[in-house]
Amino acid sequence: AYTAKTAIDSVREKGVVPFAGGAVVATALTFVFFQVFPHFPVGVSEVHLILGSTLFLLFGVAPAAAGLAQGVFFAPIDLPQYTMNVTTLLVPLFMVSALAKRIIAPNTAYVDLTYVQALKLSTAFQAGVVGWVAFWAIYGQGFAASNIAAVASFGGAYMMVILIEPLVDLAVLAAAKTLRDFAGSALFTKRLTQTAAE
Repeated sequence: AYTAKTAIDSVREKGVVPFAGGAVVATALTFVFFQVFPHFPVGVSEVHLILGSTLFLLFGVAPAAAGLAQGVFFAPIDLPQYTMNVTTLLVPLFMVSALAKRIIAPNTAYVDLTYVQALKLSTAFQAGVVGWVAFWAIYGQGFAASNIAAVASFGGAYMMVILIEPLVDLAVLAAAKTLRDFAGSALFTKRLTQTAAE
């Protein structure tokens, strides 16, 4: 429901075509993140380099949410767990969106973020993913020692992504800053190259 609300707000702000274009590209990138990039089974799930904060910074919350929600369909074997998988991706994304409003000044475009700001956004997303996976694992399997150990090993491995994602965010933002004319197109979130006041 919240994803639908953000989509409606995005369409009102930018129009259907920019929202749909961003959603399509975010979906394609989600496919790459989940199916092409290396991913490893650890504990209760698999460790992926999802780059949720990167999708948010490039496209905004609504197209990123649409991309992540559709990305679950790339693994049909996971469809019976769609609710678990989609909340595990979208709730952390919404956390990143809320956090961005608190830590990024209105007069700062995303291309001008510092490493610390990118790290905070990445940490929020990855910690949210780990938290939701832990919730669903404990909800389904309880507090057995083996389940808690599996959750802990997953969490520890997943948090290693925090070492990579902020660097990816900054590299992508640096590229966007260099290609400001392209990054300023309607495909991307306006905030990528402009301040909130512009």
